[in-house]
Amino acid sequence: MFSQRTIKKIVSTIGVGLHSGQRVELTLRPAAVGTGIVFHRVDCDPVVDLPANASMVSDTRMASVLQAQGVRVSTVEHLMSALAGLGIDNLHIDINAEEIPIMDGSAATFVYLLRSAGIEEQRAPKQFIRVLKTVEISEGEGASKKWARLEPHEGFALSFSIDFKHPAIDATAGFAEIDFADQSYTKEIARARTFGFVSEVEALRSMGLARGGSLENAIVLDEYRVLNTDGLRYDDEFVKHKILDAIGDLYLIGKPLVARYVACKAGHAINNQLARKLLAQQDAWEFVTYESVEKAPAAFKQVWQFA
Repeated sequence: MFSQRTIKKIVSTIGVGLHSGQRVELTLRPAAVGTGIVFHRVDCDPVVDLPANASMVSDTRMASVLQAQGVRVSTVEHLMSALAGLGIDNLHIDINAEEIPIMDGSAATFVYLLRSAGIEEQRAPKQFIRVLKTVEISEGEGASKKWARLEPHEGFALSFSIDFKHPAIDATAGFAEIDFADQSYTKEIARARTFGFVSEVEALRSMGLARGGSLENAIVLDEYRVLNTDGLRYDDEFVKHKILDAIGDLYLIGKPLVARYVACKAGHAINNQLARKLLAQQDAWEFVTYESVEKAPAAFKQVWQFA
């Protein structure tokens, strides 16, 4: 049986919110079979539970934000990406502020935290959503058009194109493709950091965003270059971070996908619309389980460690 997974023990960390600038305590706890991923705002009385669900996304400006009972959990995409990358089905996530800590701006810290807790196989089959028909979302026209689609594919693969008209970004790859049949999430995607522009900082902060951003948790660019003294972690780090975000946004569907994701200039808003459209179009997908890892598509045969 290809089993559901949780973690073996409770682990915690402390960080700062990228947009709020607030200090945040984050605790990950094992969860029972069938629980799914559930965020808990433990600073509220009573505690407010927010299941990781695409239908609960209330804001997609610069991040994916869940909301329930007027309470928010912001910037969930990097942690959700790490959970997808390691195949975690069931988890309780306690936070004492509105935003998941940004850590180093990638998913790598969360991968480390989850692995330090240990991965536990559970006595229930892992359930996947297999895409049967292509579903697409687009926005704009011509050169400004943004779009994303999910296609039938026996595995899990993603490709992404970006176009920022910035010399430092244009000097790197504007396209990347990852197929987890033979590539590693932890090696190829997890370390890709979020990025931002000095020219946008004041405008973002006036909107209550990017208050915790720094060279420690983002790639920062001026008009011409990357300001981080350590440079880039990947030659194509910018587009790989967009893939990292997409993996996290798509995991809000609630199950791992058996599909191919293809996108051009898409962001959190389009990813969320795509997830919602897929779920609403009930003839476009089906639930599947696999009797064993060996009988699953090649993308899942590495038992979700992708090492």
